[in-house]
Amino acid sequence: MSKRKKLVHLLENLINGSGDFESVALEVFSYQAENNSVYREYLNLLSIQIGQISALEEIPFLPIELFKTRDVKTGEWKEEKWFLSSGTGSSARARHAIRHLHWYDRIARKSFLPYFGPPEEFCWVGLLPNYLQQGQSSLVHMVNKFYKTSKFQMGGIFEKPDSKFRQEILEIQKSGVRGMLIGVSFALLDLAESGKYSFSDNWQIIETGGMKGRRDEITREELHSMLIAGLGVAEIGSEYGMTELQSQAWSSAGGNFQAGPLMKVFVREANDPFSPERPGSTGGINIIDLANLDSCSFIMTMDLGRISGNGFEVLGRMDGSDERGCNLMYFDH
Repeated sequence: MSKRKKLVHLLENLINGSGDFESVALEVFSYQAENNSVYREYLNLLSIQIGQISALEEIPFLPIELFKTRDVKTGEWKEEKWFLSSGTGSSARARHAIRHLHWYDRIARKSFLPYFGPPEEFCWVGLLPNYLQQGQSSLVHMVNKFYKTSKFQMGGIFEKPDSKFRQEILEIQKSGVRGMLIGVSFALLDLAESGKYSFSDNWQIIETGGMKGRRDEITREELHSMLIAGLGVAEIGSEYGMTELQSQAWSSAGGNFQAGPLMKVFVREANDPFSPERPGSTGGINIIDLANLDSCSFIMTMDLGRISGNGFEVLGRMDGSDERGCNLMYFDH
């Protein structure tokens, strides 16, 4: 059995609720350190001795900005698809090569399932203007996959709340089935302020963050309060994901984000990327995403956050970093 096949088997166990995350992550680290040229080059620059890494906290995280300038792959293989970031900010779009889309789709479903139930039980409506315009978005792919596997023949993905969008919303409300509206923050705020929509109890609304320069950044609590008031719902959920990851984290009813089965979040000192984890303190977010077996599983993001309870909060962006499309909420603490 090849090293990769063995790791896939171990990841399958984690997905199904068995196995030890740390031991698997250390094996993935060793595999990627040897077979990912970009990650190996980075480790060499840090003078890291691969064999001396024996705990999660010791694993170096690859700066996420390298996805904009390098093809981050472990081994040699032909990608089934490239996902590209939304293109906000002043620099190039990040690229993530996806070896197998069925793997991405499976992880997306497994990440969503514990918090909202089977995605096929919802009528899906996406309000994702910037993502549709830019193309090759992982978020659009995920929502489209959920929409296509739904049991119901209603919904769709829209750039704006046009007449077709309104018709789908009204038909879903009339049917009484469960509706799932997922959208970027500025688009949902526009919808809430239009005064044209009042969603019934059969709806779940999820924001993915992102003002895209269309509005001033506000806190997540303010955003959710405005959406609840304007859309007539009792609660708002959230999604946290990015081009460079294959896993997502979800939050229901304004709670902390909960990571998927192959994902673990750490927080580093904001001004020291090599500092140890700081539970309870605000700092830069580091993510282990073992679903990134064929790219890099150890990502140093430019998001600010903190570990809170059994989940994590996303508190904004680090100074000097490009805006992202997924959860750009800024918190004033």
